[in-house]
Amino acid sequence: MIKFITSQTQLPEQSVKNTIALLNEDCTIPFISRYRKERTGNLDEVQIGDIVKFKEQFEALEKRKKAILKALEEQDVLTSELKQKIEATQDLVTLEDVYLPFKKSRKTKAEKARQNGLESLAKIIMSQNTNDLESIAFKYVKGDVLSVEDALEGGRHIIAEWINERTDIRNNIRRQLERFAMISTKVIKTKAEEENAQKFRDYFDWEENLSRIPSHRLLAILRAEKEGFIRVKIEIDNDRALDNIERRIIKSNNACAEQIEIATKDAYKRLLLPSLSNEALQLAKDKADESAISVFAKNLKQLLLGSPLGEKRVLAIDPGFRTGCKVVCLDAQGQLKYNETIYPHPPKSDAVGAMKKISALCEAHKIEAIAIGNGTASRETEALIRKVHFKNDVQVFVVSEAGASIYSASKIAREEFPDYDVTVRGSVSIGRRLQDPLAELVKIDAKSIGVGQYQHDVDQIKLQKQLDIVVENCVNAVGVNINTASKPLLSSVSGIGPKLAENILNYRNENGVFKSRNDIKNVPRLGGKAFEQGAAFLRIKDAKNPLDDSAVHPESYSIVTKMAKDLGKSVEDLIGNKGLIQKLNLKTYCTDAVGLLTLEDIIKELEKPGLDIREQAKVFTFNQNIKTINDLREGQLLPGIVNNITNFGCFVDVGIKESGLIHVSNLSDSFVKDVNEHVHLHQQIIVKVLEVDVPRKRIQLKLHK
Repeated sequence: MIKFITSQTQLPEQSVKNTIALLNEDCTIPFISRYRKERTGNLDEVQIGDIVKFKEQFEALEKRKKAILKALEEQDVLTSELKQKIEATQDLVTLEDVYLPFKKSRKTKAEKARQNGLESLAKIIMSQNTNDLESIAFKYVKGDVLSVEDALEGGRHIIAEWINERTDIRNNIRRQLERFAMISTKVIKTKAEEENAQKFRDYFDWEENLSRIPSHRLLAILRAEKEGFIRVKIEIDNDRALDNIERRIIKSNNACAEQIEIATKDAYKRLLLPSLSNEALQLAKDKADESAISVFAKNLKQLLLGSPLGEKRVLAIDPGFRTGCKVVCLDAQGQLKYNETIYPHPPKSDAVGAMKKISALCEAHKIEAIAIGNGTASRETEALIRKVHFKNDVQVFVVSEAGASIYSASKIAREEFPDYDVTVRGSVSIGRRLQDPLAELVKIDAKSIGVGQYQHDVDQIKLQKQLDIVVENCVNAVGVNINTASKPLLSSVSGIGPKLAENILNYRNENGVFKSRNDIKNVPRLGGKAFEQGAAFLRIKDAKNPLDDSAVHPESYSIVTKMAKDLGKSVEDLIGNKGLIQKLNLKTYCTDAVGLLTLEDIIKELEKPGLDIREQAKVFTFNQNIKTINDLREGQLLPGIVNNITNFGCFVDVGIKESGLIHVSNLSDSFVKDVNEHVHLHQQIIVKVLEVDVPRKRIQLKLHK
């Protein structure tokens, strides 16, 4: 396993070895990357994640080897040579090729020919030593074999199967597919005019090298095929492929060679090409999935680590026309204090009444910020709010609603607000997203947030796994206030999970707030391992020991106490006192278990304990003159917010229903390798309008430096 993982990751052997040992001890990725740096050689969570991935791959390969060896033993065909070959195999494709000749398959043409006693004829043909093939074949005319042609055809079916099972031939075609395969599409004419087909019209007649097709294009083509609008073909130069096979097999120029040539064409067309072109397409799809999942994961990370406003009193509005705008008032901890519906827009158009109500609520609840959802009627509501004269300074934010409807109808929302309907819950979610995006977004299935490309078309198990890792890493990077956190937030803390999260909430409800990290040990079923993994990510505000509100692990408290003692100070004196901390000689605190890497982390944390790694939320205003796509003109410079990132560019909200696209070629004058190097999710930018296609509702933009 170690050898396999180091060959795949190029990481140092000792680092891999120690990381696997920690994983086998049920340590989590966030815990290992943060608190076991000496043992891993300072690997970050991405590198540890790669070790986990290849460890699972290796285990899956070993499991398949065992299953194959068992099947071969049962068939009584396992030789020591075959066993050795299987055990030495390093990938699943090669393993399946080795196993192919022994697979118990459905009734094939070759199997039927064998039952008719034609295998020895196939061997004679393959020996290519006779010209008098007809008279030899005549001896096999009996039973279900009615003629010489029947006998020869049966022999050819067996030869075709042998050709199909040859690893060298399969690998040769694989190499050709890898280098030269073309993917082509043709529209199904009866479906071409359908409305849903129009979004795929670029692919009605398309051809491209499979190895060079961008992931988003391949996924779009495969979706169009799945929806029945196009047919997809994978092709290579058939003559070259056949010539290559024949050169390996045909060694004569007689009647046997003729039969082998026919069998080769049959093997290629009926067995090799369909199987290996599907395999090539699947490999391309896997690669595209990986790319799309990576994009989604990066976007989700940026979204989860979005700028929080912090503990401020918020009035949140879920805008709407006919059904009105749902208004809620939240305290600084996100608790619902008041809710009402206002009707400033048509058909009721009570703008004056709505403005008075908003003003009164802001005064009554001492509101510090207003959060407006970015859905229907968002711009109109924002314009209305900006006309209100507030007695105090109130900041106005437009907040993404992505996934809010999923949360408001969820079991979590029903448990939290059993007496309120989905509209009130949705408004609460919008307000809380402004206060703390991470704490609110963890309540929603990450796949529903909608910051990916073709997320419904990729492998859903792999996607879910990757997104779960992102959520866990983000939650633990920020840390969690154990006394205010929800069950979903606690569930994502290293070593905790849903069951212990529930136990923490029950304990909190029965015993009041946690006063120290030691209190966490009293939670039922929260053992030593869970405490080790999770304690440092759980924060306790205003604790007696200030380290309980920091990322310093309880196992290192004694080190900090010794540091303070050596300086003749208390731990409290050390916190935030950079001048005092810099007097310490860290080398004197090194032990076999704790090295400079851990000590440097402790010092950083003492200098700025519990520092939020996220930026503070900033107010943003769209161009108030742009209300619909018809207001856009080429050459305009507009403020916008990046609301999705893909491999081919990024989408930008310029304050209207349709998002504009900055194609990768319009992000910079130089070559763009990674879109994320130029923009990040929710970044406030200035864009230039390049092109507006009103009928197709497409807007082309350029990043304005």
